[in-house]
Amino acid sequence: MTSSRSLLTLALLASLALPACAATPKERVIPIGRVQGEGARSALDGQTVTVEGVVTGAFIEGLGGFFLQDSGDGNPKTSDALFIALEEGATPPTLTAGDRARVRGIVGERKAGGDATLTALHAPVIHARGKGNVAPTVLTAPPTDWKALEGMHVRIDAPLTLSGTHTLERFGELIASFDGRLWQPSELAAPGSEKAKRLAADNARRTLLLDDGSTQRDPATVWYVQNGQPLRTGTVLIGVQGIVDQRPGGWRLQLTAAPRIAAPQRPAAPQVAGNVRVAAFNLENLFNGDGKGGGFPTERGAKTPEQLKAQLAKLTATIRGLDPDIAALMELENDGYGADSSLAQLVAALNAGGGTWRFVDAKRGPGPDSIRVGLIYRSDKVKPTGKPATLQEGPFGERSRSPLAQAFVRGNGKPFVVVANHLKSKGCSEATGLDADQKDGAGCWNALRLDSARRLDAWLKTDPTRTRSDRVVMLGDFNTYAMEDPMRWLRDDAGWVDAFTQAGAEQPYSYVYSGLSGRLDHALLSPSLAKQLRGAAEWHINADEQDAQGYADGDASTPYRSSDHDPLLLGFDL
Repeated sequence: MTSSRSLLTLALLASLALPACAATPKERVIPIGRVQGEGARSALDGQTVTVEGVVTGAFIEGLGGFFLQDSGDGNPKTSDALFIALEEGATPPTLTAGDRARVRGIVGERKAGGDATLTALHAPVIHARGKGNVAPTVLTAPPTDWKALEGMHVRIDAPLTLSGTHTLERFGELIASFDGRLWQPSELAAPGSEKAKRLAADNARRTLLLDDGSTQRDPATVWYVQNGQPLRTGTVLIGVQGIVDQRPGGWRLQLTAAPRIAAPQRPAAPQVAGNVRVAAFNLENLFNGDGKGGGFPTERGAKTPEQLKAQLAKLTATIRGLDPDIAALMELENDGYGADSSLAQLVAALNAGGGTWRFVDAKRGPGPDSIRVGLIYRSDKVKPTGKPATLQEGPFGERSRSPLAQAFVRGNGKPFVVVANHLKSKGCSEATGLDADQKDGAGCWNALRLDSARRLDAWLKTDPTRTRSDRVVMLGDFNTYAMEDPMRWLRDDAGWVDAFTQAGAEQPYSYVYSGLSGRLDHALLSPSLAKQLRGAAEWHINADEQDAQGYADGDASTPYRSSDHDPLLLGFDL
């Protein structure tokens, strides 16, 4: 017979055991890899779990949480790290990298752009567990699947190429890439083709954003870039390490140390053979207010007279560096040809201290757009012959800027025709039907640009300058990459010769957009003029440079970032 004391003891033990048993499933630590799983979303979404690991990156103020990584579950297909999202308004824990912690929280998927999500623990209860260490995973090439590394600390033992700087001032990000520069797929392959799709997929595989560990907009400084350090696309980065993270914009590293960024190699002005040099240059909106020091801020371009002065200094430094005899210009303010016009004042700036620059006066326009094309030349090198001609039919004027053609002669030579062009941009405002984005990589207004190209070819076949010259170069900003419909039609169907192909140039580019390099600026030659081409070059002083080097904030005495497009230069024997 059991005594009353024994019964009391058993009852007490039972009362103590019940809560302990009930709490055990909640407190059981599971591997982080099991939380992450092999799929795009956690199979434990919505469940409460407990994990334990080492803090590898504490971004409590910048991202509202920290990353926790354990020793692994033995499955290479699952990530061994997790983002711990702190509740808004909660007292932030005093955690730093190297702290060990046990965390209980609710598994949830955070939106990371499109269908992508970041697996995280929410409403966390955190218990310090001393100190720990997790060695970073070493990468020498892009992984097959970044998802398997989500939240993990990695070190990249391979050089990365800086492929884009346009989001640095806005978001504290740089676009980097494995295995060299990233190329616009439609620069190398026809839009929508299988090759273009493979190139796009390869770009996605090789791209990695480098982030400052913060969601702050327009940061005053970016901690991992030295103050005042100029950055250029194409520069090599060494010693990159951080936490693999997925947020809108794509896979990224929240950096845990500043990478070593090689000093930028800025190219000298190009040299081309030949006795006539022809350049093309998009000025990126040269607007001069009322032309008398007032009228600021302008519709586009410089916001103050001081900015205009700096802009003109950079533009003249660029044109003088190119040293052309003729230059086709884009994005001039369409304000006539008087002494107060932007064109006249650019030429006056070029002639300051002595010069022979003149501009072609088309009497009007060309075209009704707020910006126009222009032609300038050195009167001691070449002479215009005949009258200038413009095309304002169809899409020209309303969408594509009206082209300007002028014949020139060198000495007693035969005339040759130079045509300045600027086709409709890829911006999608008002685009409908075939002009809307067809999702093939060509962007908006591709159909209109193709129509513009066909009309341009037909117009030039009518000899608009009335000089009977079959030696023609049309050049400028076509807003189309090399393998898109307008350029392919002009080359393959109309017989125009790509000057850079003719000159044997290796992978030319003039523009960098969202980290992708390609050519929006082209020079096309009639077959007879192609025989007299002696060289073609681009001066990479703009597309690779960051915005901070421009006239608003940069050094006005240098040509770097005088525009967002690189100028091109051709040399002919005429």
